[in-house]
Amino acid sequence: MYTLLKNIHSYWVCLVLLILIIGIFNAIAGKIKGKDFESKDLRLSLFGLIFTHIQLLIGLILYFFSPWFALWYDLRVGGVIQDDKARLYLVEHPFTNILAIVLISMGWSLHKRQSDPGKKFLRISLFYGLGLLLLLSRLPSDSWIG
Repeated sequence: MYTLLKNIHSYWVCLVLLILIIGIFNAIAGKIKGKDFESKDLRLSLFGLIFTHIQLLIGLILYFFSPWFALWYDLRVGGVIQDDKARLYLVEHPFTNILAIVLISMGWSLHKRQSDPGKKFLRISLFYGLGLLLLLSRLPSDSWIG
């Protein structure tokens, strides 16, 4: 079960990153060109939101099924914080990614409250971009894909 969840989580992140990058570039282009916020723009932003939330659910399930989780009992908090790899998997990666998804959710929520298309594009590009940077900052590349 753990291996299947890990593989799904690893491959799904490719879709998350791709849709976020496309959505951010679309929002930047829409803002620069002064376009109207159309249904295509709404769908790209919504897919970014949905894909990141699905990744969060997969990640939370994986977190509790992971062999890393047992280190909380074995090493206690102090030991986890001192071990670089355990700290990455048990603290930094989950916390940073949850924060990234909160920012993406805020961007979605704030864009819906705007009537001006330029402000909609700005909210999406800013908050999704910050979320993407946070996601990229804590990817455990040694166990990615596989």
